[in-house]
Amino acid sequence: MSHEVVGTPRAPAPVGPYSQAVRAGGFLFASGQIPLDPEKGEVVPGGVKEQTRRVIENLQAVVEASGGTLEDAVKLVVYLKDLGDFAAMNEVYARYFSVSRPARACVEVSRLPKDVLVEMDLVAHLGQDSTSA
Repeated sequence: MSHEVVGTPRAPAPVGPYSQAVRAGGFLFASGQIPLDPEKGEVVPGGVKEQTRRVIENLQAVVEASGGTLEDAVKLVVYLKDLGDFAAMNEVYARYFSVSRPARACVEVSRLPKDVLVEMDLVAHLGQDSTSA
């Protein structure tokens, strides 16, 4: 099975030796996104609600760059600095995933890059593997 690296300037550029996403076997595996403004490269101001919105919009940009939509998401993992923020994160999350609700895990972690409050990664099913012959 071959794979294709996916990237877009509409989401923050990787800060290390990884890709924004990789498409393989009809699936898109998106790297974790934190609430960085893709134009400024800075963490968005505000609390967990504002950060959750930016994280999901960053993931949305990556999925759209691969030809998909958030409706194609089949699995997300949410990393929260504080599970006390679960309800606030979930309120924003539900606005983006109101119809097609992917499987999800949510875990509390001790620290995230740039000391943000939330990070998410996702897997989307985009159909047939267009990278194979």
